[in-house]
Amino acid sequence: MVSYAFTLENFEYWLLILVRISAFMYLAPFFGNNTIPGKVKIGFSVFISLIVYTVAAKPELDYEGMVGYAVAVLSEGITGLLIGLAANICNSIVLYAGTMIDMDIGLSMATQFNPEMGTEMTLTGNLYYYLVMLLMTGRGMQGYLIRTVSDSFSVIPIGNASFNWDHLYASMVQYVVDMFVLGFRIFLPFFACIMVLNCVLGIMAKVAPQLNMFAVGMQLKVIVGYAVLMLTFFMLPQVADLVLDEIKTMVVRFVEGMY
Repeated sequence: MVSYAFTLENFEYWLLILVRISAFMYLAPFFGNNTIPGKVKIGFSVFISLIVYTVAAKPELDYEGMVGYAVAVLSEGITGLLIGLAANICNSIVLYAGTMIDMDIGLSMATQFNPEMGTEMTLTGNLYYYLVMLLMTGRGMQGYLIRTVSDSFSVIPIGNASFNWDHLYASMVQYVVDMFVLGFRIFLPFFACIMVLNCVLGIMAKVAPQLNMFAVGMQLKVIVGYAVLMLTFFMLPQVADLVLDEIKTMVVRFVEGMY
């Protein structure tokens, strides 16, 4: 039977744990969606923090007065936000790929509002976002995220986070490189097919100049683009694996920059 004896000292530890977990839940994918009510997020954060409180190490807190404790709370909040950010930014890989696809096939101006991200997104970007998120959820992404924030207390002790901003900056630079590489790998089949189509249209424009290749090409690009989209649906599980691996890599890099 678990017994919670909340003295003032124990409450200080639990509050720091709650702040880190709540900040993480605010930005983490799946948990931080705007469609999830705030009360649900708060209740789930409190529930996880109570469980983590029983197993997390409780080192001696070195602070003086209310200002010192406020600094410790702020440090825990930044720690949780950075871990959540490391997982959340990886969603931009599929959004970048979808934007490039729509620019290539001529649908970049057709956008939809994504309530989870709170921004306008292209059609293919929205489609890829929801499908990849669904596949990653089926692969246990939410369980990995909960284990991540729980295990972070064994790597980054409560109130003892040390931010190495140079390492965090290098991690962000490396992520940008990975985003362009992975995004272009997703976009590559469309790029190759549309490039071949442009070459064919260019030859036809020389052979039959009386045809309006501009009007014909716009329709053909959309048809070819959606044909390739249907043919490459079987690649989405591999895309979800790539994004999930990048989430794990970025979380590890960010955690390494905070201890």
